[in-house]
Amino acid sequence: MEEGGFIGVKKQERDYEIEAAYGYSADEIFSSAFYNTRPELFFEFYKKEMLEHAPRATQSSPAMASLEHLGKLNCVVCSNIYDQARLAGCKNVINLHGSIYENQCPRCKRNYPLEYIKSSKRVPLCETCGIPVRPLVNLFGEQVDSQLMTRTTEEVSKADLLLLLGTTLESEVYRHYINYFEGRRLAIIHQSEHYKDHLADLVIVDQPQNVLPELVKLYNAER
Repeated sequence: MEEGGFIGVKKQERDYEIEAAYGYSADEIFSSAFYNTRPELFFEFYKKEMLEHAPRATQSSPAMASLEHLGKLNCVVCSNIYDQARLAGCKNVINLHGSIYENQCPRCKRNYPLEYIKSSKRVPLCETCGIPVRPLVNLFGEQVDSQLMTRTTEEVSKADLLLLLGTTLESEVYRHYINYFEGRRLAIIHQSEHYKDHLADLVIVDQPQNVLPELVKLYNAER
């Protein structure tokens, strides 16, 4: 997401700014405890820091959709909550941490669009139950859904080529799944060199948005 100009709320450079603005850390605010007991502050933070400051779209996601259409990409696994791959047209997408576009009442299970969350003056309440609508994203400290973990493991284990974009082999999110890769080639495209890059078959030090469209051009030229 950094190639889209997004700086995560847990990045060290934002710690002071967030605590000064809200009186609490991002870990404290974006949690189930604050959603349940201090929903006003939770949604103030969520709407301003997570929704208003969402990463801008880049050429990476449309390129992945083109690669999928060409039969060169079977599955996209994302750890962010902005669902850019699906919005760009990818069909087989696993959002490990959920999506900002999915929101639901915990009681009656009524679904609400993202715009309902954005347009609420303070706390978005279920129109039926009157309780806060729950964004279906992983809050800090919550575990990834076990079904998504299983599905990700299955997709990685059957891949012939595993492509890591904007991350490393030491990724806190992905390294567990990388261990299940038994395919032929491991490739990495990221902006900065990493000490474990030598374990990959191919490393391109650049932003994915600069590389993936060129791959699409190459595959189209071969058709």
